[in-house]
Amino acid sequence: MCSRKLIAFSVLILAAILLATLSVPAPIFVYAQQPTGSVPTVTGTPFGPMVTVYSNFDQVDVYAGPSSYNYPAVGVMLSGEQAPALGRAEGLDWIEIRYLGIPDSIAWIYAPYVSLTSGANLSNVPVPPTPTPASTPTLNPTLVAALIPAVTSTRLSTFTPPAPVALPTFVDETRRPSSVPLGLIIVGLLFIGGLGVFISFLRGR
Repeated sequence: MCSRKLIAFSVLILAAILLATLSVPAPIFVYAQQPTGSVPTVTGTPFGPMVTVYSNFDQVDVYAGPSSYNYPAVGVMLSGEQAPALGRAEGLDWIEIRYLGIPDSIAWIYAPYVSLTSGANLSNVPVPPTPTPASTPTLNPTLVAALIPAVTSTRLSTFTPPAPVALPTFVDETRRPSSVPLGLIIVGLLFIGGLGVFISFLRGR
């Protein structure tokens, strides 16, 4: 009797589980239709006057002001690169441009290095002030005195001219001066010889 009740109870449980499973709705998958046309892309087009780096330059520097001596370089522009032109420095060949990536996005480029949009009329813009150095180097006089020894001036020695050079003289002691001239001795000898010859001639006769 108990076994029949257990079987009936199990059948009821299985029926309840099957009924609960059938009552749950199946998920519905909805597929959205994909567009068949091409989606247009939005591209920005430059407007206003533009500067273009000449092709004969590989790159040119841009500066924080209209001078390569008084202002630091803030970047470069490559050959053929363009940038919006904002103005021109009055009396100078420098053009103010929009240059992203630096404070205020403002830079200057030398006008002979770039071409300007045909018909562009740039207005004069004020020249920015020259940047001041962050710190002015000063020398500590105590440190200078400790590191650099003082040079005391010394009196130069007086110049003493050397003694005059004595040139030695040589005397030929082999020749002793005679009181009778040599020519007179020769004439005398010739006279004595001639006299002897004359005397011998007379004796022979």
